[in-house]
Amino acid sequence: MTESTETPAAAAPEKTPTENGTTETPPEETPEKATEEKEKETPPPKEMRAVVLTGFGGLKTVKILKKPEPTVAEGEVLIRVKACGLNFQDLIVRQGAIDSPPKTPFILGFECAGEIEQIGEGVTNFKVGDQVVALPEYKAWAELVTVPAQYVYALPEGMSALDAVAITTNYVVAYLLLFEMANLTPDKSLLVHSAGGGVGQAVAQLAKTVENVTVFGVCSKSKHEALKANNNNIDHLLERGSDYTSEVRKISPDGVDIVLDCLCGEECNRGYSLLKPMGRYILYGSSNIVTGETKSFFSAARAWWQVDKVSPIKLFDENKSLAGLNLRHLLFQHGRADTVRRAVQRVFALWTDGKVKPLVDSTWALEDVGEAMQKMHDRKNIGKLVLDPSLEPKPKPATPAKGKAGKEKKPAKESSEDKKDKEPKEEEKKTENGDKNESKEKEKEKESS
Repeated sequence: MTESTETPAAAAPEKTPTENGTTETPPEETPEKATEEKEKETPPPKEMRAVVLTGFGGLKTVKILKKPEPTVAEGEVLIRVKACGLNFQDLIVRQGAIDSPPKTPFILGFECAGEIEQIGEGVTNFKVGDQVVALPEYKAWAELVTVPAQYVYALPEGMSALDAVAITTNYVVAYLLLFEMANLTPDKSLLVHSAGGGVGQAVAQLAKTVENVTVFGVCSKSKHEALKANNNNIDHLLERGSDYTSEVRKISPDGVDIVLDCLCGEECNRGYSLLKPMGRYILYGSSNIVTGETKSFFSAARAWWQVDKVSPIKLFDENKSLAGLNLRHLLFQHGRADTVRRAVQRVFALWTDGKVKPLVDSTWALEDVGEAMQKMHDRKNIGKLVLDPSLEPKPKPATPAKGKAGKEKKPAKESSEDKKDKEPKEEEKKTENGDKNESKEKEKEKESS
């Protein structure tokens, strides 16, 4: 006998009797119905608000969108965000002028502070409820964020989330510049660009913790009065765009010991020319490449072209040093998280002792991030710009009513009946005016006679 290759027929579904005595076949379950039932059973994922970059370019590419709440992974903590820090680096990211940016869309932001809501496996130095500040690589500008524990720092007692984002990035950069790279000691002098910004103010405050240090600050003329009125730590304010090198030479003919430059371009050459022997020039930014709202290849090329190429032999002959600091690379590419953590702890200790106090320019709702970015782009901020997820957005100005075609409504046309009613009234006015003119002419004739 040969084995049958036919598959056995599927058993027919059992028929169930109904009230009328007839039988009814139950509906067959299909894979589509099974997945639909599972979707009904599982609740939709929770969502949060986040500042999302939808494409590189201008302010219109920055949107407030609903995104799924993140889930904590091994070695991470989940933070409920209370405040976010806005830095010039965020403007460079928006334009796509930063190195190796992620693909859009993605959540913006490198700095946030808040409360830990959940701990990932393997995290032992934090617990739920801890107040912390974090420096993630992107994703900070949202209501919730997951961050590897190595980039999270516990806040000292009494420090608010707003103070934390105003102090962490700016003062850590300033601390590394002054004490790890420039080796600031008593009786030295330094010049810092963008003196009215967050890092500039941090540099001025930290420099004054060292005895007899002279600080030259370059910033827009419009900021000078506000800086002088706000417990200014800058000894000599200089106007951005002016011949400030000559002004420095009038006060200190030999120049300065340290130049801290966040602009790049032609300022590199001016800064280097101001250095004394044994002086040190440190570049920690390149904001001169941000000239318009969108990325400009011409600005980037010009900033590169304007910088003189300094030979090591020239440095050797002139006893000068060139250096650079990129905090993002130090953390995420060079693996120096421990160096940054030590700097954070020392800055927080100075804050606890009352030796430094961050200056906050203004606080904004997430929905108003575009205005905050524009203010920083225009160099109008004095101190830190902060985003607060709990704030309500500013009311938008009312727009004129529009018709169906999208144009402003015009006054309605008069009906034929309205025109008929107006015609006799206009004729009456004409006759009245004519009678008045005739009477005036008769009076004139009498006077002449």
